[in-house]
Amino acid sequence: MTALDLSSPVAVVGSGTMGQGIAQVALVAGHPVRLYDAVAGRAREASAAIGARLDRLVEKDRLTAAERDAARARLLPVDGLAGLADCALVVEAVLERLDVKQELFRALEDVVGEDCLLATNTSSLSVTAVGGALRNPGRFVGLHFFNPAPLMPLVEVVSGFATDVTSATRAYETARAWGKTPVACADTPGFIVNRIARPFYAEAFAVYESQGADPATIDAVLRESGGFRMGAFELTDLIGQDVNESVTHSVWQSFFQDVRFTPSLAQRRLVESGRLGRKTGQGWFDHRGDAGAGERPEPHTAERHRPPAHVVAEGDLGPAAELLAMIREAGIPVHEEEEDHGTRLMLPGGGHLALADGQTSVEFRDVVYFDLALDYRKATRIALSASQDTSAQALSEAIGLFQALGKDVSVIGDVPGMIVARTVARIVDLAHDAVAKGVATEEDVDTAMRLGVNYPLGPFEWSRRLGRTWAHDLLEELHLREPSGRYAPSLALYRHGHAADRREGTS
Repeated sequence: MTALDLSSPVAVVGSGTMGQGIAQVALVAGHPVRLYDAVAGRAREASAAIGARLDRLVEKDRLTAAERDAARARLLPVDGLAGLADCALVVEAVLERLDVKQELFRALEDVVGEDCLLATNTSSLSVTAVGGALRNPGRFVGLHFFNPAPLMPLVEVVSGFATDVTSATRAYETARAWGKTPVACADTPGFIVNRIARPFYAEAFAVYESQGADPATIDAVLRESGGFRMGAFELTDLIGQDVNESVTHSVWQSFFQDVRFTPSLAQRRLVESGRLGRKTGQGWFDHRGDAGAGERPEPHTAERHRPPAHVVAEGDLGPAAELLAMIREAGIPVHEEEEDHGTRLMLPGGGHLALADGQTSVEFRDVVYFDLALDYRKATRIALSASQDTSAQALSEAIGLFQALGKDVSVIGDVPGMIVARTVARIVDLAHDAVAKGVATEEDVDTAMRLGVNYPLGPFEWSRRLGRTWAHDLLEELHLREPSGRYAPSLALYRHGHAADRREGTS
């Protein structure tokens, strides 16, 4: 099954930001486009707005004047659904209410031809439920674009329970012909991106709620150590706290209140107070200053400490093995001791420095934990975690060591799994769980998370880099310390790790 022919008219129902964006994508790809909105006059206003955006594309040399003029000539606002009768594809981008969408598609089914593909852009509703109102749900599919649609490359092509393979394939190939990167997924709450991305927000909020660190520090660690483009607090301020919480709540409810997707009480209070982020001037941060920037608090950064005279490496440090070479390059002697399972550095004062593993500093004598980094050489900030019982000397030597490597250091509370490590472990776990349940392939999951939310690595790329058992072992330790079920490793992740054990000849 191939993509729709460019001569085939495409309709977009709903002329808000997303509807305009989808219409622009189809238009620039070369289709005649019909634009309809239930509110009189809105489709014409939206057509004018699209025309203005085409002008800007010409100014930026992304379209020629002739291409713009041809695209404008192909765009037709219509006053009723009857104007969509000859369309080969209708994409809906209206209010996120099941009854509204079902009523629209029932009406469309009486207007368009039998071979017309019907698609919803819903981000939170069940594609199966929306299509369930149709006489022929086999031609119904989800086409989930990301905002802004003309710029974001990802499109999730969602097959409902009754969607025909031919319909899903045609939608997939059409999205690809439009210059997008489509990924195929089953109809599951949150699809790929909004399902697997929940821990990125949830774990940041959990660290904050436990008073482990403030929002500015957590965001800085996620960016400067984890390699994420934005931190969870600044990103939800940009998205809108109400919008982000609504998606989280929808996924949580759709999974029958699965504890892994539990919404944040702190975010709920923010929404209740009307502090919705940039659009209201206040969210986690103050955006009321010049150009909405406000007075952004600085992350906690430790004062200068002297580096240790030497360190003793017990084992190879696992995912942080690169640190040994970096320490030597900084002029600090490294003495190595062979340990079968060692992943620690011994400091001169008797303290130990260990990569976050889901345990807490208070359980041990003078253990300082350091967080996971995407790339320890490129990271500009490292988080350390210590308990109130950790000696001042151990913490000082740990801070001084990372400062000698050119890093800013943020000391957070005694948080098991810290910030980046627990976030990545949970994302990896949800990704394995989704693939095991037939939601999508590993390749499509990685593509979706890199393109849909700009993650530095896809979950399976992270998993391969960190080792097959790393995420499982960290989550298992977290689960022992917080046995609510939130951190219990999925069966898929358990099988993944144990399969590796068998291949490596261990029990």
